[in-house]
Amino acid sequence: MQEEILINITPQETRVALIQQGAVQELQIERTRQRGIVGNIYLAKVVRVLPGMQSAFVEIGLERTAFMHVADISQQNPPAQIEKLLFEGQTLLVQVLKDPLGTKGARLTAQLSIAGRNLVYLPQMSRDSGPEKHIGISQRIDNPEDRESLKTRLASLIPEDEKGGIIVRTSALDASDIELQHDMSYLRTTWGKILSAVNHQAAPFLLYQDLSLAERVLRDLAGEDTTQIRIDSAENFEKLKLFAANYMPNLIDKLSLHRGERALFDLFDIDTEINKALGRRVDLKSGGYLMIDQTESMTTVDVNTGSFVGARNLDDTVFKTNLEAAQSIARQLRLRNLGGIIIIDFIDMLTNEHQEAVMHELKRNLERDHARTTVNAFSNLGLVEMTRKRTRESLAHITCEPCPTCSGKGEVKTAQTICYEILREIVREHRQFNPKEFRIVAAPDVIDVFLEEENQFLAMLGDFINKPIRLQAEGSFRQEQYDIVLS
Repeated sequence: MQEEILINITPQETRVALIQQGAVQELQIERTRQRGIVGNIYLAKVVRVLPGMQSAFVEIGLERTAFMHVADISQQNPPAQIEKLLFEGQTLLVQVLKDPLGTKGARLTAQLSIAGRNLVYLPQMSRDSGPEKHIGISQRIDNPEDRESLKTRLASLIPEDEKGGIIVRTSALDASDIELQHDMSYLRTTWGKILSAVNHQAAPFLLYQDLSLAERVLRDLAGEDTTQIRIDSAENFEKLKLFAANYMPNLIDKLSLHRGERALFDLFDIDTEINKALGRRVDLKSGGYLMIDQTESMTTVDVNTGSFVGARNLDDTVFKTNLEAAQSIARQLRLRNLGGIIIIDFIDMLTNEHQEAVMHELKRNLERDHARTTVNAFSNLGLVEMTRKRTRESLAHITCEPCPTCSGKGEVKTAQTICYEILREIVREHRQFNPKEFRIVAAPDVIDVFLEEENQFLAMLGDFINKPIRLQAEGSFRQEQYDIVLS
């Protein structure tokens, strides 16, 4: 399927949109001040070893210490006990697997890898046999003949004394031997620079930083189906042309500088798509809709028929809504960059045939995803459990923050509820302090309820405590915020 990539670059951020059939399929945003660190390699220091959890906290120079599990340290299977591998104060080379997410620190590995356009280099892999034993092929290449052909080609290109291992990426299918050798040379040189820096720096120290978002797009996103890559920054257009000339010359002709009067993202109304991708509700063309709720531990997707009544019967309506939802869910996961555990509550279907068709449609649409996904069959409760690899913050986490009014709950207490809280609080404070009078300072909506609906209860309380109660509206107060002033 043909696609187009739009790259909007400003000094403060880079935004990338992947367009297929005139619709946005994927969005990526990288802020200059909050650039992701996945792929970065650090000279790190072990802060604390936790034998009970078989993990360790490691200092890499960030606000929060990073986290490493024993399985990310040793290639041995089963791995040795972590207390035999690490000790406090030890320095070691680590690479970031996952950005800090929410309250969690970055996830690290000691098994380093450096990604090129066609190859991934594993510099620390032990070599105790011929080079063909240390060549892995991307799981996305499922044709046995292609896999064997690539393995044979790489084995002939890698010297016998070459250290480390190689993973072949899907783009290598269309790469020439010269391009593969060029990739290998770049990866070796990069590793050499990292080793050189280790001898001259003290931990914690950043040794290697992954490419910028715009460069990663050329390396990881652009491919045979990409017809055009538009960039709206003349300076960065020249930088990307040079980058492409050095590492992926086949993309040079696809790069173009956008000079139109309309902003690049306005061509496909992408800002509107971003706003939609931040909402809970996603409307389907049929009249049904999705409700997407993201929490720290998982994301839930609820499918509803809405106004769609179908043309034949209820089963047909449910089936068609679920099919459309399966297509939309796969797109929304990419747009929002949702990862981790995802629970999908499709509308209940009566036949296994319909369930299998919906599952097939979901998996078919997930094949376009660049992130690794796993999907389980319908559970006994009719839920679909799946996972999507999460390495970077979601679109919502990058662009939004919890609402100061509802603290992220999505709901606030009613003005009437706040009135009743205030009345109870006055009774408590009267018993404890016995002041001369009370003054209620609250949001205008709360004061209005006291004056219009709850004035009888307010007067009854004043008579009960035998103290005057005055009201003061404060426009800057949120609905749940109030003060009771004693005098």
